[in-house]
Amino acid sequence: MPCTFKNILAKLHAGLNDPDYNYVIRSSRPMDMENEYCHWYVSLVPRLTHTAGFELGTGMYINISVPEESAEFLKAVEVSL
Repeated sequence: MPCTFKNILAKLHAGLNDPDYNYVIRSSRPMDMENEYCHWYVSLVPRLTHTAGFELGTGMYINISVPEESAEFLKAVEVSL
């Protein structure tokens, strides 16, 4: 099955019990507009934990999972679209 946004959202829904999430469409910085190509991509951020003291105090967020393990988990989730 191809890796599409709908497929990824279905895997998050099934594998992580329908978590809240945010997604952002990102593009090149204005200072890079002279580049020949403009790179756009989507960041998908599931909200799996709660903001606590460190995050509130510093504005920095801790990633509690290893990206490679998260990718393997989502690959293993079976969904039918």
